[in-house]
Amino acid sequence: MERLAALEAEVKADADAQRARKEAAQAKVREQRAVQQAERDELRERQSQIVAKKSRPVASSSERADHDADHGGDLGGALELAKRAHGVRQELTRTPKQGDKSWVKSGVASVLLGPIGWLYAGSMREAVPASAAWLAFAALASKMIPMFLLFPVLLVALPLSGIAGLLYAVQYNRTGTRQRLFGDKAKKKQLRGG
Repeated sequence: MERLAALEAEVKADADAQRARKEAAQAKVREQRAVQQAERDELRERQSQIVAKKSRPVASSSERADHDADHGGDLGGALELAKRAHGVRQELTRTPKQGDKSWVKSGVASVLLGPIGWLYAGSMREAVPASAAWLAFAALASKMIPMFLLFPVLLVALPLSGIAGLLYAVQYNRTGTRQRLFGDKAKKKQLRGG
């Protein structure tokens, strides 16, 4: 009888423990569902606020300025980007002066030859080491890496090199001298205040 009572007590304790685990799991699931529902409600509220803001007309220029200030000047940033794009377009379409570098030649040479094309208009301090590194890489890669593995690298590296060559030519035409694109020490000194 004592063994039977001990066995019943053990079974009852095990059942109580399982019930407690089940209740804890159900409480956790209820809590997670409540958090998810709160997140959904918050998302719906934000979306309705956005829709309400878009449908609400802005009455005056002062309200528009306040609206732009509240949103971090999104419109101002877009206008700034448009002005820069227009400036680059004008720079690229203007007729070259005597001694200017052709941005087309610089870009094409840099795409076809890699950093060797930078020698046309780029800073010698950057173009010469980059060209030497490019030639060393080409020599090693031609002996060690199969060409089909090299194509994805070239498909990324050569267009980036072309963009750098184009930027070198544009900067040369603006200033009349070869300018560095990477790590300009004068700008770093100005940023540090000395």
